[in-house]
Amino acid sequence: MKTRMKQAVSMLLAAGVGFAASGAAYSAESLQDVMKRRNLSQQDLLAAAKTYVPTGKRDEFVVFSSGGQSGQVIVYGIPSMRILKYIGVFTPEPWQGYGFDANSKAVLDQGKIDGKEITWGDTHHPAISETDGKYDGQFLFINDKANPRLAVIDLRDFETKQIVVNPIYKSEHGGAFVTPNTEYVIEAAQYASPLANKKFEPLEEFNEKYRGGVTYWKFDRKEGRLDPKQSFSLELPPYSQDLSDAGKGPSNGWSFTNSFCTERYVGGIEKGRPPYEAGCSAKDTDYLHVVNWKKAAELVAAGKAKKINGHNVLPMEVSIKEGILFLVPEPKSPHGVDVTPDGKFITVSGKLDTHVSVYSFEKIQAAIQAGKFESKDPYGIPVIGMKDALHAQVQLGLGPLHTQYDAKQCVAYTSLYVDSQVVKWNYCEGKVLDKISVHYNIGHLMAMEGDSVDPKGRYLVALNKLAIDRFVPVGPLHPQNHQLIDISNDKMQLLYDMPLPLGEPHYAVAIEASKLKPGVRYKVGTDSRTDKPHPGMVRAGEERTEKKGNKITVYGTLIRSHITPETIEADVGDEVTVHLTNLERAQDETHGFTVSTYNVHASVEPGKTVTVKFKADKEGVYPYYCTEFCSALHLEMQGYLLVKPKGWKPTKTAGAEKAVYSEDDYKKQLKKVADTQAVIDQVVGYITSVNFKDFPDVVAMVDDATDQLNKIKDAKQKHEEAAKKKDWNQATLWAEQVWQYQVKAADLGLRAKTYLEQNGAKKVK
Repeated sequence: MKTRMKQAVSMLLAAGVGFAASGAAYSAESLQDVMKRRNLSQQDLLAAAKTYVPTGKRDEFVVFSSGGQSGQVIVYGIPSMRILKYIGVFTPEPWQGYGFDANSKAVLDQGKIDGKEITWGDTHHPAISETDGKYDGQFLFINDKANPRLAVIDLRDFETKQIVVNPIYKSEHGGAFVTPNTEYVIEAAQYASPLANKKFEPLEEFNEKYRGGVTYWKFDRKEGRLDPKQSFSLELPPYSQDLSDAGKGPSNGWSFTNSFCTERYVGGIEKGRPPYEAGCSAKDTDYLHVVNWKKAAELVAAGKAKKINGHNVLPMEVSIKEGILFLVPEPKSPHGVDVTPDGKFITVSGKLDTHVSVYSFEKIQAAIQAGKFESKDPYGIPVIGMKDALHAQVQLGLGPLHTQYDAKQCVAYTSLYVDSQVVKWNYCEGKVLDKISVHYNIGHLMAMEGDSVDPKGRYLVALNKLAIDRFVPVGPLHPQNHQLIDISNDKMQLLYDMPLPLGEPHYAVAIEASKLKPGVRYKVGTDSRTDKPHPGMVRAGEERTEKKGNKITVYGTLIRSHITPETIEADVGDEVTVHLTNLERAQDETHGFTVSTYNVHASVEPGKTVTVKFKADKEGVYPYYCTEFCSALHLEMQGYLLVKPKGWKPTKTAGAEKAVYSEDDYKKQLKKVADTQAVIDQVVGYITSVNFKDFPDVVAMVDDATDQLNKIKDAKQKHEEAAKKKDWNQATLWAEQVWQYQVKAADLGLRAKTYLEQNGAKKVK
């Protein structure tokens, strides 16, 4: 290992020396000079080389991290650790207009609880959809711990499509976890409560009236939505259920949910009682819940469930009688239950223990089949003896918390919260292989696709709760620290510290970037939040404004570099609805829209139609504009909302047009148009001479350019008619508009030409 590392560093140094010697024109410093000036070691250099992604190149993996109290999801790349996007989920996200346009507000409204708007969320556990236990890159699920909710994010456009509220929980932590073919998304309750809505029960009746549970949300992959009507929950004892995992391979059809506070302690420090932390950790063990979810679904279909708040719930007595629910003791205060890639073992760690416990699914099934139980819990659930279920217990260190798996057989990684370390170990043989310190108090950790049947290895990310001395101080509230670790060799190597500016990112999942197939444009007129045609969509030339009573509806369009219409007139008190369609087909030609002081904003990607609504409640003049810098004339992409006082009548005023142009100005404009057309003709000649139709992105750019050029005919007719009347103002300005269309077409054409040249376009014979 050390020899290989020295060789790699020597090669890098040699490359640096050679570059400095032969490329003095580029840099006055050699690699050694930089290392000396910045006090960098050879180890630093190697770590930098392993994480560096050169300009124009892309990351190998994409990470989806919970955004904690931001209520969002953070997207970044590995190995670069570059943040790519924040996805608005349970809370507004202004750049995407999420929560500021009517379409996304409708999604956020799905998350209302008891009719009340929830303005924050605590995202915790993301999960990527799976096919045959492998990540398929189609959907992402994320939970809200603070308010028991789940969201669906479509990875075709990285937008939140649905939020569902758990109908029986008051809190949850154990979501989201998918079954191997994403039949269900698992969500477990956290703190026990009465399951019926608005039902008060005193804490003195905690054991009898409070309940936990685990919910199985049915996922309709065709619709890309969770189906509450086909979903169900298991009623569980009033233990604090925590995280879950679904079985794989031989354990497929079963799920596992751990728990804490099986003491069922209810606190009361204000009454002189010991606090929760004492009462909820008094016993040496808590319970791992073992559930046959496939049979549970059959029981629900057979009518064995009862309705609570309109939701299907299997009573505990049914689950016990039908043999679908069992308990196994586990070390106290665990956080995470993780099924091995082959589905044969389940690992659990107790934060107050030094061991990780490896349970054998085969042994658990043998005990169930033999009816071999050491006891029943207070609610009659059979308890399998720990010794009858264990494959091994391995001493790892202080505060073991969460486990992920390597591509190498039997190799696992577990976070040690108290020790601030990651330990690499073999779960088949039960031995420690390596340890590495992290900074500090690691919670979860994440290997590349490390909870699937097909882990990729290569890298591991430590999700550390504390940063302390790692970054430039920014006040008492520090960033979190995600640290990238190289796990490709026998010894782990710390590569990179990444500050996370949204807290507290709890868990993350990573997928091979090649598995993600996001679109770059929508079919013109799409409501992206429903994936259906938007009723407010119009094409160029169909723009209009309608007024009925005090309701104004605008059907507008966006395209470089103007908003149509450029003026919206309203009376005080009018309710204004603006539908906007982005007519662009070129990639990344996004437009935005906002009206001054009206707290509306829309991000309108190519092809999308978005709606904003507001009440014109104060008279005045309010500019609106495109918020996304989209072209050279972006600042001119503007308009005015004119809110007139009641009873206002227009009076004669001087004309607004002040600019005066001459016939010479008009002729100069015509020459500019002719010169630009010559450039366009050259570009078109090249594009049509090669196989451009084999490149979808180029076809889209050509479509956009053609759309711009098609607008010229009308503007040309207008400038020629004005010239006949010797109205040089109108003639010059309309000729300028022709040139604007040409410029935008030329911009697209040149981008398409460059793309073709860089991607090996071939001459058409």
